[in-house]
Amino acid sequence: MDPQTDTSAQTRFSTTPSTLELLPKRWFCTGLEASGKTTRQEAETPAGFMEILNRSVITWVDYITDDPVKDLPVVAAQMGFSEAFIGNLSCCDQLNYSDFDTEMWLTFPAIQIRGNDVKAYPLIFLIRKNLVFTFHTRLVDKRFLRLRRYSETILRKIPTDFRPEDRLTILLSRILEANNDSNFRHLRAIEEFGDELNRDLMDRDVDKSTLGPKIYEMKHALIIYLNALWESVDVLQGIRYGDAELLTDDPKLVNLFAAMVEQVKSQIALSEHMSEVLASGIEATQAIYNNQLTIANNQLTISNNRLTLLNNRLSKIVAYLTIIGTAILIPNTIATMLGNSVWVLGPDFLPAYLALMFGATALGSILMWVWIKKSGLLNREHEHDADSKTHVQTL
Repeated sequence: MDPQTDTSAQTRFSTTPSTLELLPKRWFCTGLEASGKTTRQEAETPAGFMEILNRSVITWVDYITDDPVKDLPVVAAQMGFSEAFIGNLSCCDQLNYSDFDTEMWLTFPAIQIRGNDVKAYPLIFLIRKNLVFTFHTRLVDKRFLRLRRYSETILRKIPTDFRPEDRLTILLSRILEANNDSNFRHLRAIEEFGDELNRDLMDRDVDKSTLGPKIYEMKHALIIYLNALWESVDVLQGIRYGDAELLTDDPKLVNLFAAMVEQVKSQIALSEHMSEVLASGIEATQAIYNNQLTIANNQLTISNNRLTLLNNRLSKIVAYLTIIGTAILIPNTIATMLGNSVWVLGPDFLPAYLALMFGATALGSILMWVWIKKSGLLNREHEHDADSKTHVQTL
């Protein structure tokens, strides 16, 4: 699986594996002998690891996989785990802790951020006798490169005269601490993503259609991160109170896991606080946008009222012009009709002609005035002024 580079990634993380990520071999083994001597070996097969396991009081074996579902049962069998234990690994996908007295397995989340994509990959621990076996995907970042480099130093710090369960617990706590520290460092990338998002929310020129997906990505990243941290707390509490036979009951060593629990809980508190800050920022920005929208809507209403007022005034002018046109049209029509040669009218008909013309004009104008008044064309402006005053009072 080759992740592609996301040029829009807010956190500016490169998704292309570096040279260092391609260098480690698939298998790694380091052991501490009773004399204090350490042995370290990298290989593509575990053929020479059994000799190291047999002569060491504590051993760490690390395996990089590209297909976890297919490889886990195979490599567990190669490391000498029992068939019943391997069968439990295959059928209990939802569990993250299981104890078989002489064998046990744990699953921790290894958080990885590529661009703005947050994923929690499973980090599996298989433990028996003098062996801690870690199983993880190649996509997990450089945390195991550092552990491999300093593995012999880590083992030398484990006293050889300790009980086997004490040695297993110390080695397990050291690997888990490195994993938790790497997980916590990724919170800074999520914070950078949130800072970029807040800057976009404040930018008036940013395309508002892109904000929704970015807000969802931010919340989704926080949810994945918080779920992974709570899963870590569950497993650490299981180690702390599980009373596993393979692990120690020494209060000093058990307190190491209690400290890890508190550390992870503090990370959860920081993540939840960041989520609250993001939510409050989004609410504040939404309130600003709502106010801006209300102002724009009021301005649009005012412009619409002005257009309506202008339209009403034009209607009033049209009404008056209609009356004037009626007053001109009626006498013109009468003059056109009576001026026809069909009508033989002399000077004697002038008084009646003028009376007919003025009477018809007056009657037509009055009728037109009455119709315009009933239609309300002359009252619209007053009604609009009243509505405008009411709207202003409401605002």
